[in-house]
Amino acid sequence: MVFNDNDIKIASDKPSRDIKKPQSKPEDSVFQKSEHYERAKQWGSEIALEFINDAKLNPLNDECDFEMTVQRRLLLSFTATIGFEKYAEDDSACGIAQKSFLDTLKNSDSRLFETAQDTGAFSFYYLAFRRGGDTVRRIGQTFAMLCSHDGDPIYQELGEALYCWFLSVTKEKY
Repeated sequence: MVFNDNDIKIASDKPSRDIKKPQSKPEDSVFQKSEHYERAKQWGSEIALEFINDAKLNPLNDECDFEMTVQRRLLLSFTATIGFEKYAEDDSACGIAQKSFLDTLKNSDSRLFETAQDTGAFSFYYLAFRRGGDTVRRIGQTFAMLCSHDGDPIYQELGEALYCWFLSVTKEKY
């Protein structure tokens, strides 16, 4: 069987824009838009606070766990992005929530903000996410690979659990 790279896409610098949602209706009132904006902004901020709390419980301090902790943060950040894309009412709510998430991280801790951004890792996760089939399993496999434990079932299960947990937190907070 011969494989080609025609179906492989690398995530752009703004991968959340790659997945389209319906646009807001022009007849929405100013009040509804303002309420919509505030709700999406609050959502992004709440998810960032969950992310920050997780980072406090899992600090970067041990060389043995350093790489896994960084990858944990990247997976949670990616999962928040997917959650915003999946559960937001439209593109504007998704964008507002994502911006609020990143702004809250940046204002809280610039170092934490930096460890939550890596378009290379996001590209791998997007490939796993978009491939179809058992997305959760593929996300877990990608997490294990990025932790330099490719094929390790413990790391795969950890990746799956982190993804499912943070996606449910993102949905619940909306």
